[in-house]
Amino acid sequence: MEILYIVLGILIILIFWIIVIYNGLVKLRNRTKEAWADIDVQLKRRYNLIPNLVETVKGYAAHEKGVFEKVTEARTRAMESKGLKEKEQTENILSGTLKSLFAVAENYPDLRASQNFLELQRELRDTEDKIQAARRFYNGNTRDLNIKIESCPANIVANLFNFQKMEFFELEEPEKRKPVSVRF
Repeated sequence: MEILYIVLGILIILIFWIIVIYNGLVKLRNRTKEAWADIDVQLKRRYNLIPNLVETVKGYAAHEKGVFEKVTEARTRAMESKGLKEKEQTENILSGTLKSLFAVAENYPDLRASQNFLELQRELRDTEDKIQAARRFYNGNTRDLNIKIESCPANIVANLFNFQKMEFFELEEPEKRKPVSVRF
């Protein structure tokens, strides 16, 4: 009878241990999903600012049609991208085209002094900062989840309940981007 109590006690401890690890994995997975939603909100904000910015610059630089088309096309591709890797690629392309747009704006002093342009530029910069903060939050949660999934003994529970590692979301840092050449 004593052996039965010992086995039953070990079984209860094992079940409790599995529940605690499972709940920890669920918590980390949900934090990571929440962090991705934060990135998505900021990306949508960015997408909504871009048409206003393009229209403002268009009024000053009508002959720069190619730049506007590239920005619009990059924005559309970024909005339609699905997977994490595709989202990374299209966002990096969009950032490059926005850099081209700002390079064009540098050639128009009246535009740079325009209150509307300055406000849009400030909002876009603020949005870019929020995207970076959301990306860091997402990647931190992704790191924590992946470590937990790979660490023993949690990896046993993770495999048992089919928890999957998540991918990091990497965007090129502005200082790593190459200068944009604008030719007239």
